[in-house]
Amino acid sequence: QVQLVESGGGLVQPGGSQRLSCIVSGFTLDAYAIGWFRQAPGKEREGVSCISRSDGSTYYADSVKGRFTISRDNAKNTVYLQMNSLKPEDTAVYYCAATRGEGPYTFAYEYDYWGQGTQVTVSS
Repeated sequence: QVQLVESGGGLVQPGGSQRLSCIVSGFTLDAYAIGWFRQAPGKEREGVSCISRSDGSTYYADSVKGRFTISRDNAKNTVYLQMNSLKPEDTAVYYCAATRGEGPYTFAYEYDYWGQGTQVTVSS
C-alpha cells in the first residue's frame, strides 16, 4: 500500500524556519519524482517545489525561490522541504506527492500519490 506521510508543520513566526518531511512507504523512493504543493484557504492548490527521480533537477515557484530547498534521501525513503525566511503568505496546508518517471514535474495532475498534508502557519 502506497503511503506518503508529511510531518514538521506547525506555528512559526515570520522570518523563521521550518523543515517538512515526507516519509514514503509501499514503494521505493528512488523510482519516483516528488513534488511539494500547498493550498491556502480559499485558494487553489499550487506547486511549491519538485525534484527529479535521479539527476537532482529541481524546480521552485517564484514565490519561494531562494527561501525554500527541496532534497531527498532515498536511503531513508524521505523527502524534505527546508523553508527559511517564512512569510505569512506561506501559510497553507503543505502536501507531498509522488509519481513514476524522471521529472521534475510541476503540475498537480502529473502526480499519482498524495499525502494527507501538514498545516504550516506563519504568524506572530
